[in-house]
Amino acid sequence: MSTENKTVESIPAITIRFAGDSGDGMQLVGTRFTDTSAVFGNDLATLPAFPAEIRAPQGTIAGVSSFQVQIADFDILTPGDNPDVLVAMNPAALKAHLHDLAPNGMLILNEDAFEEKNITKAGYKVDPRESGELDGYRVFQVPMEKLTKEALEEFDLPGRAVLRSKNMVALGLISWTFNRPLEDTENWINDKFSKLPEIAKANIKALKTGYNFGITVEAFHHTYVVEKAALPAGEYTNINGNIGLSWGLIAAAKKANLDLFYGSYPITPASDILHELSKHKNFNVITFQAEDEIAAAAASVGASFTGKLAVTGTSGPGLALKSETISLALSAELPLVIVNVQRGGPSTGLPTKPEQSDLMFALYGRHGESPLPVVAAKSPSHAFYAAYEASRIALKYMTPVILLSDNYVATGSEPWNLPNTEELNELETNIITKLNTEDGFLPFLRNVDTFARPWALPGTPGLEYRVGGLEKEEGTGNVSYDAANHQYMTDMRAWKVSNIANDIDKLEIHGDESADTLVLGWGSTYGGITQAVNRLNEKGVKVASAHFVHLNPFPDNTLEVISKFKKVIIPELNTGQLLKLVREAFLVDARGINKVSGEPFTAQELTDKIEAIINE
Repeated sequence: MSTENKTVESIPAITIRFAGDSGDGMQLVGTRFTDTSAVFGNDLATLPAFPAEIRAPQGTIAGVSSFQVQIADFDILTPGDNPDVLVAMNPAALKAHLHDLAPNGMLILNEDAFEEKNITKAGYKVDPRESGELDGYRVFQVPMEKLTKEALEEFDLPGRAVLRSKNMVALGLISWTFNRPLEDTENWINDKFSKLPEIAKANIKALKTGYNFGITVEAFHHTYVVEKAALPAGEYTNINGNIGLSWGLIAAAKKANLDLFYGSYPITPASDILHELSKHKNFNVITFQAEDEIAAAAASVGASFTGKLAVTGTSGPGLALKSETISLALSAELPLVIVNVQRGGPSTGLPTKPEQSDLMFALYGRHGESPLPVVAAKSPSHAFYAAYEASRIALKYMTPVILLSDNYVATGSEPWNLPNTEELNELETNIITKLNTEDGFLPFLRNVDTFARPWALPGTPGLEYRVGGLEKEEGTGNVSYDAANHQYMTDMRAWKVSNIANDIDKLEIHGDESADTLVLGWGSTYGGITQAVNRLNEKGVKVASAHFVHLNPFPDNTLEVISKFKKVIIPELNTGQLLKLVREAFLVDARGINKVSGEPFTAQELTDKIEAIINE
């Protein structure tokens, strides 16, 4: 049948979710569709989700992996609420995700996987295709495994290797349905399998088979197109939070004219920062995979002592293990960035799910009086700027800084307008090369503006000094047990951090500034909150929002902003940690919207809950 019979409907946005067994390549398919859409010019946002187990039992709900992407012809902030399209590669994927599919949504099933044993494994008592529960959806059954086997008959591949390509059939069909070109994916396949040309040809054949299935089957002749988004002019790349954060650290090191040292121990979902930074030795990046979290932190403190922009990265549980060494860096007053890509906790918890439950630990999870600056990334592209800002503060104020991300930011992606690095602020350091007094070198003689001590590098003649965890005498740095000195040094370290409030961006109000209600957030809730406030404003509901990037200290206008509103609502992926801080610091009877289900807020979920509180 000719493609001339195709009907193309233009739509402003579409949300698609790919779901299948963790061995079905759903992350790969989602990423390829996303990258193609980014090249096409759509705005987009993604939400990958995968099991924590390396290989959960095949065909079970526990082993289901998914990838959701929203593409649009306008500026978007979230990966969508409920998917409009669900591609289910087996019964377990259908069982796990059908409840999210929008009414009358498009449901594409790999019908070859709906065998009795797979249906039973998924927890169905009867075939869902025959029970009536799919009646509210537009169901398309596609024999993906049969198509794959027939397409790859000419290739000398083992049976299992053949079926690995069925995800390419699904991608080809979706590419046809939503008018995505195949060239970008073909180029990617040829590049990835450049040393295995037979595998490359097989995957491309499977991709085109899915595409041609759409051409030849009349049911797929109503197709859709999402046009290019009217984004600001510039050079864009599709970026996830871990890569953005990595690049921000590299940019900061280059601007400060320092080598970058990253010490880490592999842990989900922070590991990709180590992977990404290890690719950039050409930028004088030194990566060190330590034997454990404590060693990674200790090596990073040592690197800071020698004059590197030192960073150590981890996820939830690893921050606890690093805490003693972070206190050492705080006592020695050395610059150190500690990246914590939060995940569900406590303990091992939910390694592949998002949560914002480490805020209190970032603020207070050390022994002694040990305040630290805390910065949080709010989106994948903002992770670049958050990393740059954390590095600026660490270097300027000679202090460890905790940088909070989470799984939603780290693995989600969006188009990013690449910045002109020449326009990034220069980063100052406290490195000195000569005596700072006429009588000799004082390693704890403080800058009168920042209260930072000088940064003397080992091997600099005349600037030798001792440093460690024991309390130091102000100025000389000698070990001191004097009561008054300890009081002074404790106060001084706190003053230094508090003083940073005068050197950070002010809290900004978004939405209707004349409203009585303010929605206050931090970190990865940014997209959901902002979109919810926009929707409510469009309905005529008066509400505004503000979002913290700096959580310690708070911006110096925070009380001024909060005082403008009669009601404050704080959504968080925890049980109310920022809520407690705001109530304590500003004596505001704020209300929380909280959940710890391992899932981010959707914009509609927040829209409904915020409106309900406003209407009380």
